[in-house]
Amino acid sequence: MTSHPDDLVARTRAFVDAHVLPVEDANDGDVTAAGGDALRADLQKLAREAGVFAPHAPREFGGLGLGMVDRAPVFEAAGRSLFGPMALNINAPDEGNLHLLERVAVGAQRERYLAPLARGEQRSAFAMTEPPPGAGSDPSALRTTARATDNGWSLTGRKKFITGADGAGFFIVMARTDGGATMFLVPADRPGIELTRHVPTMDRSMIGGHCELTLTDVRVSSDDVLGAVDEGFHYAQVRLGPARLTHVMRWLGAAQRAHETAVAYVSGRSAFGGPLARQGMVELMIADNEIDLAATRSLLLTACRVLDAGGAGREETSLAKVFGAEALHRVADRAMQLCGGAGVSADLPVARIAREIRPFRIYDGPSEVHRRSLARRAVRRYGAPTAEAG
Repeated sequence: MTSHPDDLVARTRAFVDAHVLPVEDANDGDVTAAGGDALRADLQKLAREAGVFAPHAPREFGGLGLGMVDRAPVFEAAGRSLFGPMALNINAPDEGNLHLLERVAVGAQRERYLAPLARGEQRSAFAMTEPPPGAGSDPSALRTTARATDNGWSLTGRKKFITGADGAGFFIVMARTDGGATMFLVPADRPGIELTRHVPTMDRSMIGGHCELTLTDVRVSSDDVLGAVDEGFHYAQVRLGPARLTHVMRWLGAAQRAHETAVAYVSGRSAFGGPLARQGMVELMIADNEIDLAATRSLLLTACRVLDAGGAGREETSLAKVFGAEALHRVADRAMQLCGGAGVSADLPVARIAREIRPFRIYDGPSEVHRRSLARRAVRRYGAPTAEAG
């Protein structure tokens, strides 16, 4: 592991300020209005020229190969713009899918799927969530099925809230098999895949939207099984832990920008006989933002160190994800309040940052599900001896 890549952080911030923030500001954070995939291609070309493209990707595929600790400040710098992660090719779900493929994909799968994803030549989507009564917060409710055929598998089912599905080059599909669940690599143009609609959501910065898919007898070969048959839930954990942390990294950048915007705003205004920034209630909100940002970074880096050391980090990633999602939402909400009417307008970036951060309390595991897991681990640690003593 290298020391913190301060030069890369500085260059990433300079790139985002010069090339990405103006586009976001001109389109109020709406990636479709800003140009969608055409914009992505343009910004990624500029990111390559600036030497900040794909900081997380393996060096063999043109990335910078940073570990979790080293990538944290770089991802945060990119996240200052809602479009910054897309520009650096570290956007969800591609970033999480790349990590999964790097760990699990073998042989020709690496060239066919991992390489073009790392180079930004394709986007991808992770198709696990389903409409009720299928898998959502409880993956064990998975209803999409994979039936073995003479020369491979046939996939049938429905998927919902599949981020980035429109325009993706391939899907990683989770389906029920006889002994559990299995992941399949499925080219998006495979017969039997229908994108039935975009689900309207409050966030607008995720390229490819959040979509519903219908899979009808979608044929894949045995070579398209990702990892081992029936081990899909295990591989989901391989993906989800790091992906939760990189979400925190990106949203830290956005929340930090909202905070800086609010502090600058109140520092330039006077009310009730003095500078607004010197009013007691305003000072409390500024201080609470500083505390939430610092605490989020601390929990994030603790979890990153565990993953870099080879640990699973399930508890550490849950702690960072739950606290970060809620703390960063508080930061954005206070920033809106500090800016008053301007804070809920498109004149400042604060309102759209709050709009985009809010769903993070649901994405990649709702806060309540993580709390359930954290509580059960605590009971296993501390509850049994107490019960036995009683």
